[in-house]
Amino acid sequence: MFSIIPNMNIHKPEIIELLSFVEQKYQKNLQTSTDFDEFSFHLKKETGEQISTSTLKRLWGYVNDSHTPRQQTLDTLSRYIGHDYFRTFCSWLKSSAAYNSSFFTTKQILSTELLPGQEVEIGWAPNRYLRLQYQGNGIFLITEALQSKLQKGDSFEASAFLLKQPLFLPYILRDGNKTSPFIAGRNGGLTLINQLSHGE
Repeated sequence: MFSIIPNMNIHKPEIIELLSFVEQKYQKNLQTSTDFDEFSFHLKKETGEQISTSTLKRLWGYVNDSHTPRQQTLDTLSRYIGHDYFRTFCSWLKSSAAYNSSFFTTKQILSTELLPGQEVEIGWAPNRYLRLQYQGNGIFLITEALQSKLQKGDSFEASAFLLKQPLFLPYILRDGNKTSPFIAGRNGGLTLINQLSHGE
């Protein structure tokens, strides 16, 4: 469902799952400034508790911010989906089917099957797009970036791209420096993966 990239300082799986469940209950993706305004009003009406639009934007990664979410914020969102506190939501989550392992089938591109110089394109909702050139050893160079926080010239390490699955990157190499971890297609996963050329 939701596709905004999460704040990398709060990328705990439990928080990612919490935001996903919130959007499932709300039955709408939070992707625009208006969406966050409307949800803040809806949350107040439903729970009697207030979370500001700015706090929601930070939590969903709509704006860049390094602050860790307050416990009260996580508790309020947990109550919205039927749990007393965030800790009780986490306890429930670990015993629920949401955390069960399983095999699945999907289109995939493996770095081990690519040749240096080969190009790949990936995308995720709402309109993110990257064109990548494989450098070898699992490293990809971004040659084109549209509507993404990633930039042309960035590079990253990835072993595979899986359709309809999020792309978890331990870091982005930008100007010789490693960034915080990055998640593309946090909910809903990658919507586009294609091999474009044969490389060397």
